[in-house]
Amino acid sequence: MSVLLAEMTEQEKMEQFVARIENGEKIEADDWMPDEYRNTLIKLISMHGISEIMGALPEKEWVPKAPTLHRKLGIMAKVQDEMGHGQLLLRVAEDLLKPYGKKRDDLMQDLFSGNLKFHNVFHMETKSWGDAGLIGWLVDGAAIITQTDMLGASYGPYARALQRICAEEVFHAQHGEAIIMALAEGTDEQRQMVQDSINYWWESLLLFFGPPSKNEMGVSKQDVTLKYRIRTGTNEGLRQAFFSKYIKRIHSLGFTIPDETLRFDEETEKWIYQQPDWNKLKQIARNEGPRSQARLNLRRISYTTNQWVREALAPKVI
Repeated sequence: MSVLLAEMTEQEKMEQFVARIENGEKIEADDWMPDEYRNTLIKLISMHGISEIMGALPEKEWVPKAPTLHRKLGIMAKVQDEMGHGQLLLRVAEDLLKPYGKKRDDLMQDLFSGNLKFHNVFHMETKSWGDAGLIGWLVDGAAIITQTDMLGASYGPYARALQRICAEEVFHAQHGEAIIMALAEGTDEQRQMVQDSINYWWESLLLFFGPPSKNEMGVSKQDVTLKYRIRTGTNEGLRQAFFSKYIKRIHSLGFTIPDETLRFDEETEKWIYQQPDWNKLKQIARNEGPRSQARLNLRRISYTTNQWVREALAPKVI
């Protein structure tokens, strides 16, 4: 096979690669792949992995402040899971980096320099216990929608990692929903805490899925992931799926959504909603969100402090 591949032209390799994807085959780490495919995967998976790690920080802040020991143990277990997801995904990304002579440490340096982004929601403040619950319920709920869409990804290692991650994220969403339900059944003050959280996070949840596929600049980069069957849903399609799953749930608990234009259009079978301020997403991408620098600094300190652990565990050359 390797000899045959070596004899092929770049065009022939590309045609064979596309045919494999169209036939539903999985691409593995050692297989030939075009640079566009490899670089798209590196960007997507490394951002996903870093977002899992950075996403643990908003809830980590609430481990010592959770109202009961039971709640402390629950949110602590969730934080541990998220860090594990990050480690798993960064290993997947690391395999893709090998041809470029790069390692996982390079990804961390990219994070610190601002070249590697993490999801907008994890730049936000968690000001109340309601925020901590809403992250689990709606933010993890949004993540499940995007991640389950990629369970059939053409890149085998990523698809297999997502099987475990998605299964655990379901428990995380149930954990967050349990917190919200307890508050919803509580005092007026506790219910107001939930409503304030919905008001605060709603725009961030819309931004989470990214801009529509086509905008004034033409076709977005997202279409590359569709082209290579890394995922099947568009940003807007995934956002609509989120609406369909959660809007009625929010209303059923007696809470409102901060969008007077929000309605379901029977003719188009789509939700009509007020567009978020997409400039905020660009601002956060520059690490200018409410908690961007504080969380990056925490990660920098942790990375430097624990350097000795990585060195102790590194294979020794004899």
